[in-house]
Amino acid sequence: MTQLLSDSAVDQALGTVPEWRREGDNIVRTVELPSFPAAIEAVDRVAELAEAADHHPDIDIRWRTLTFRLSTHYLGGLTDRDFALARQIDEVLTTR
Repeated sequence: MTQLLSDSAVDQALGTVPEWRREGDNIVRTVELPSFPAAIEAVDRVAELAEAADHHPDIDIRWRTLTFRLSTHYLGGLTDRDFALARQIDEVLTTR
């Protein structure tokens, strides 16, 4: 069963995803891609990963700038699931 992480566990997990920052009960990453089509392609790839994990980020698309927000909403905070998906998102963004 998924459990909320303590503040110290969140701080430790953030060390595994250095491009992400904590904002309250979310972790957030903003990235600028070379073009709007590249941004949409990245969103499509993240959507496939999120669907497979049954864990869906909030995604803000502003031309070629994407902001991803992760939180385990039904528990009201951060869990290992958020950091696992953050690492997968990082892989998508670094292999484009």
